[in-house]
Order: sequence, then structure tokens, then C-alpha cells
Amino acid sequence: MFEDLKPHIVELRKRLLISVLAVLVGFGICFNFWEVVLGFMIAPLKAVLPAGSNVIFTQIAEPFFTALKVSFFAGFLLALPVVFWQFWLFVAPGLYDSEKRFALPFVFSATVMFALGAAFCYYFVVPVGFYFLVNFGSQLFTALPNIGNYVGFFTKLVVAFAISFELPVVSFFLAKIGLITDQSLKSKFRYAVVGIFIFAAVMTPPDVLSQVMLAAPLVGLYAISILIAKAVNPYKPEEETSEEEQK
Repeated sequence: MFEDLKPHIVELRKRLLISVLAVLVGFGICFNFWEVVLGFMIAPLKAVLPAGSNVIFTQIAEPFFTALKVSFFAGFLLALPVVFWQFWLFVAPGLYDSEKRFALPFVFSATVMFALGAAFCYYFVVPVGFYFLVNFGSQLFTALPNIGNYVGFFTKLVVAFAISFELPVVSFFLAKIGLITDQSLKSKFRYAVVGIFIFAAVMTPPDVLSQVMLAAPLVGLYAISILIAKAVNPYKPEEETSEEEQK
């Protein structure tokens, strides 16, 4: 059994190595501009900070490690097309020739949807969510956000939205290879909604506003995925399927 799996393990190691190298190259590029990247990341926070407040650090090495985190995050985003391409090359041998032609559409659409999810989070969710969180109790407290905590929180939130926006892309290709239909997605809708809100609760701050702002688009994307599956691989009753096979 191990001998059968060995070629797949070797192939997986190769794809992971290339992906890691791409991220490291992106990291090296972005580290030279980490101040610009960090300024872009903290802009929504500074926009909602009350007068007299500022972003601070509390540990001597925190600015350096924050620069590393920011550069790695930006490098990962820069390397995404390569990462998606390596993922496709890993799964491609198990696909039919007619399915392999979706390589470029997959890489392009996955990258675009990831970027759209990140942009939606940055330009819509982050300003609204941070305004609520920063100004809640501002009459009693002075806001002095810690840069290390903020970067960790920001990247987690952006990645959560970016991954969520991949749902239609994943649904398209799963439907294309016949693993899901519109009916199978419809039958799991209630469970999916529960799972979505659990995912939103884990990935967002402990406030209802942020959870809803992640869960609501996800439910909408799930509904879009049902329409995509219906267009790509519509459900056919067993009677119709058997008749078509006989013909």
C-alpha cells in the first residue's frame, strides 16, 4: 500500500516545495516594502481611532516580528497564483482530459475570488467592524491598540473572508467532476448555514456584528454555488438517468 502512495507523496512534496519557495520569494520582495504594506494594513484602524489614540507596541522586538509577519502575509498573497497552479498540477493526474482544460480558468478564478474576498473585508467589513469595536466604551477607556495583536487579528479576518469567497469556485469544479449536484447542496442547506455561523464565530471577533458580516455573504455564496451546480451538473432523478443510459 505504501508503494502505491509513494509517487503521490513525492509529487505532493514537490508541489509543496515549489509553493513554499514562491512564498519565500514573495516574502523577500515584500520585506523591502514592509512599512508601506503595514501602513496600508493599519489605515482602516487609524481612520476610526479617537483623538489622542495611536497604535503602540509593548515589547522591544515587536516591531521587527511584526515586519516579518506583514511581509510573510503579503508574500503569500503575491505567490497565490503559483500556489493555486501547484495545487492544480497535483490533482490534475486524477482528472479526465476534458477536465484538465480548466487549469487556467481555475487558477485565474481562484485568485480573483480570493482577492475579492480580501477586498470586501478590507473596504467594507474592517471599517464598520473596527469603528464599532474601537468606539464601544470609548467614554471609559482610551484606545491604544497593540500592533502585534492587530496584525494577527487583521490577517486572520482577511484570510477568513478570502477563503470564504472561494466557495463558488470550489463548487464549480466539484460539480464539473460530478461530485456534487444542485440537489445535494440544497439538501445540506440547513446544515451548511449552521456550519457557516460556527465558522464565522471562530474566525471573527466575539461580537455579533462581525459574525453576521462574514456569515451573510457566505450564505449568499452558498446559494450562488447551488445555481452554479445546477448549471454545471443538474440533479437528475434515477428514472431519468436509467432511461438515458438505456438509450
